[in-house]
Amino acid sequence: MQKPLEDSLDTNHINFNAFCQFFTYTLFFNLHPHTMNMKEWITSSLDVLWPTLISACLVYIIIILYTRIFGLRSFSKMSSFDFAMTIAIGSLLASTAVNKSTSVAQGGVALLALFFLQTAIAFLRRKFNWFSKAIDNQPVLLMRGSQILHDNLKKVHLSEDDLRSKLREANVLNYSQVKAVVFETTGDVSVLHSGKDDVHFDLDLLKNVRDMERLA
Repeated sequence: MQKPLEDSLDTNHINFNAFCQFFTYTLFFNLHPHTMNMKEWITSSLDVLWPTLISACLVYIIIILYTRIFGLRSFSKMSSFDFAMTIAIGSLLASTAVNKSTSVAQGGVALLALFFLQTAIAFLRRKFNWFSKAIDNQPVLLMRGSQILHDNLKKVHLSEDDLRSKLREANVLNYSQVKAVVFETTGDVSVLHSGKDDVHFDLDLLKNVRDMERLA
């Protein structure tokens, strides 16, 4: 009396296995008529690898050449725009090297435009204070001496654990060693140590830092 039930279970088991095999085949090999097989997906032929290698080398040489022309300022982290510049250069390097539709000449021209743009923005930041304020974030005071400014930590979305980590990196052994901590426009954290009593702390070092008047 139990045999029909067993046959039914075996049939369901076979159907389930068949479904899993069909689903796996469809997922990896048949999602699109032009989908490559697994071997082509992982590996590639020399006809594809050689142009990629040559393009990467040429674009890398172009970047070095531009850096020599425009100076070390090209890869500095002096402002938020510099950070965006670094990301854009990396993206252009990758797309030119891998993407067949982007030629080395196109990548070189795009990189040149970025370097010119950064030079122009650096000049305007240096020349006009209002322009610098328009494109740069304002540095924020995070600690006033040994006092943690929790409201400013909240504004810049940092936790106390993040702050303590930066204090350790700055070789702070005691909170009394801290004169001020500033969250810079680049995302770095600067720790100013307390000096000896006879050392005058120049507040001009904190010019344009938000809430710097708390140290006055």
